[in-house]
Amino acid sequence: MDLAEQLADYVHSINYQDVPENVVHETKKRIVDSLGCAIGAFNVDPVKISRKVAEAARDSQGSTLFGTRKKTTPDLAAFVNGIMVRYFDYNDTYLSKEPAHPSDNIGPCFSVAESERVTGRDLLLSIILAYEIQCRLCDAADIRHRGWDHVCYGLPSTALAAGKLMDLDSQQMTQSVNLSLNSHITMRQVRAGELSMWKGCSFANAARNGVFSALLAREGMTGPSPIFEGEMGFFKQVSGPFEMNIDDFGGRNGSFKIAETYLKFFPAEIHSQTSIWAALEARKEIEKPEDIISVEIASHEAGYTILGKDPEKWNPLTKETADHSLPYIVGMALLEGKIDNSTYSEKKYRDPKILDFLKKITVVEDKALSSMYPEAVPNRVTVKLSSGKVVSKQVNYHKGHPKNPMSDRDVEDKFQRLTRKILDKNHARRILDVVWNLEKAKDVSKLVSMVTLR
Repeated sequence: MDLAEQLADYVHSINYQDVPENVVHETKKRIVDSLGCAIGAFNVDPVKISRKVAEAARDSQGSTLFGTRKKTTPDLAAFVNGIMVRYFDYNDTYLSKEPAHPSDNIGPCFSVAESERVTGRDLLLSIILAYEIQCRLCDAADIRHRGWDHVCYGLPSTALAAGKLMDLDSQQMTQSVNLSLNSHITMRQVRAGELSMWKGCSFANAARNGVFSALLAREGMTGPSPIFEGEMGFFKQVSGPFEMNIDDFGGRNGSFKIAETYLKFFPAEIHSQTSIWAALEARKEIEKPEDIISVEIASHEAGYTILGKDPEKWNPLTKETADHSLPYIVGMALLEGKIDNSTYSEKKYRDPKILDFLKKITVVEDKALSSMYPEAVPNRVTVKLSSGKVVSKQVNYHKGHPKNPMSDRDVEDKFQRLTRKILDKNHARRILDVVWNLEKAKDVSKLVSMVTLR
């Protein structure tokens, strides 16, 4: 079998009973985390733009746009709901040869699950399998250094998760992978230089294509094959050749990857999380920011390349650039003693005083830190003060890393912080209670209907 067939056969073969209870619980944590991100992002511009487009395609039997009572086609709902989960850059991450945000799959899985009227167990399983496919592909090959975006791996993950929810057979699932990978290969430019709104929308668009591909495959559409190994296929054009042992996947001889993903305590790109903790620790030994003469951020290769290499990081013109800027994020942690969504207001990232402070900051790659990545995600912040004192703090595992995990309470508190301006406490509590008992739900539309803001 070619790789698309193997992946399809794997997804088709796994049942809810194959999933350990701790994995189900970790999945619920990520749903709570993702729904908090989604509800909190209801009023941001990219969500409003995408929602306006999706609302034009009404489908009374389709999928709800999170936060509304309006329904559209499953693929368009996957796009809007996916943007909502992703936009704050506050959802989970997986780091391997290729980094990714596997909870990007959650909005699309909800969208298809609702349209198919499936159970809570079906939804949980689809999310677990979507994580498994995307994370295993991230383990297999680095594509960012070849100029391609990690969301390319979201094409098969969302296509197969949608196919599972639609009860497609293995052949139909294979065709959904073939169709999705041929239709939407994303360039890494989305995360280079000055970043645009599309940074938070790129995976959602991959998911739109993945769901659409599954819908087409259900009706009998075939796609180019073999999509990975072919003369003009994914190996040749995008990733280079790689091998995958499907027997090592979760539910067979291996453990499910979802429990290995990293949650975020702060709304900032994953490679900056430890730098925030280091900066906050350093700040405890600094009487006032005016005493700071210089700041050096020593990072690993990924942190330097993604967050500290481009000159735009010292003069952000967009929210997206600011939340992907090591100098800005560390600078704000030192100046304000916190990082939250207000950190990325235009008033702040364009403030001349803040921009002037960023001139004191340098970012370097430390090869010793790079050698620790991705098992650890280390950053070191060194601050020189006018008194001659030097304060240096290094953090290797941020709050939310599997070696420094966030508790259920931590995740609930994050959900409450993100939603408190939109939901009253009772409404938020009802949503949380349904998620924690999702395996008992006979129809996931009950949960979707609760995530209604207008």
